[in-house]
Amino acid sequence: MSRDPRLVEPQRVQPGHGSHGSHEGPYDPLRLCVFATVALLGWLLGPVAVVVFALVGFVGYWQARRGGLLRSRCKLGDTRLVLVYLAVVAAAGGVGIGLGWWVW
Repeated sequence: MSRDPRLVEPQRVQPGHGSHGSHEGPYDPLRLCVFATVALLGWLLGPVAVVVFALVGFVGYWQARRGGLLRSRCKLGDTRLVLVYLAVVAAAGGVGIGLGWWVW
């Protein structure tokens, strides 16, 4: 059976030689790509992106808290603090939108 030359096998690290002591292969910095994408959207859309991302995060944490999540891996820890933080961020974005319309 011939192999498709367009398909490339991912590089693998020999067990015991992986980064961070991992046996699963090299570290994939996907989060950094996600952060760059979010930053780009924030730059392009300005305060509208801030409000949208804050509201999406707020709804997600609200549902998680209602589902029983009391502690988050977020640096703030307590989900109540995360909800307050996201509400303040959304309000700040709303102020930015209002100032943008007022100045324009």
